[in-house]
Formats: sequence, structure tokens, C-alpha cells
Amino acid sequence: MSQKLIEEYMDFVDKVTSEASKSSDKMNERVEYLNSNGVEVSRLLTASIGLSGEVGELNEIIKKILFQAKTYDSVTHEHMKRELGDILWYVTQACLALNIDLLDVIKGNKEKLSRRFPRDHFRKKDDINRKDGDF
Repeated sequence: MSQKLIEEYMDFVDKVTSEASKSSDKMNERVEYLNSNGVEVSRLLTASIGLSGEVGELNEIIKKILFQAKTYDSVTHEHMKRELGDILWYVTQACLALNIDLLDVIKGNKEKLSRRFPRDHFRKKDDINRKDGDF
């Protein structure tokens, strides 16, 4: 890759980056905005960053089983269970940050997926052809 292309790309990335992403002062304004709306930003960041790490750890185990011939045994199973527990911990942390009941998250997800898959089973057609607002 040429140095010129790298410089052009870096300039492009800078131009399409929000001010809050480039300035601590602007980011702090957004943090204060969220705090004033009842969001516990520290918890939310802990949840978001922690989820990324824990999902990565679970994916690492799955990758090794699927692509590197790691044995799937009771130890591996227990390891995945522990990672799922860590993921749940961070999901709960996000619920606390946003003042959301975990049960409401579960119910809402089931309702959303029941609307998406009205025959109570996966169909590619239903998954691809979503209705407006189904995200």
C-alpha cells in the first residue's frame, strides 16, 4: 500500500469521525448528557467494553474447537459456561446502567423474535424480509 493512500485514508477517517470521538471535552459533554438522563455511564462503559472482551473469549474457544481441532470435552464445556456467565454479568451491568429490568429484556426479545418468526421456527425468508422497525 502506498504512503499516499495511507495518508488519504487517515485524512478520510479523521473527517468522518465525530467530535465526541476526537475530543475529551466533547465526549465529556455527551457523558454529562447521558448522566442527566439517568444513565450510569460508568456502568454502561463497563458493560460495553466487558461484553466485547467476554464474547471474544467465548469466540476464541469456539474457534479453536471448529478450526484448530481442539477437543470438545467437559472442561471445554465448563469453560464456555463460565464465559456465558461473564457475558450475563455484563448484560446485567448494562441493565443496571440503563435502569432496565433483565426480565423485560428477555420478554421483549421473545416478543420481537416471535413477530419476526410467526411460525415459531427459523425461516430464512422471515429473517431477510423484516418489517419496518424490526432491528
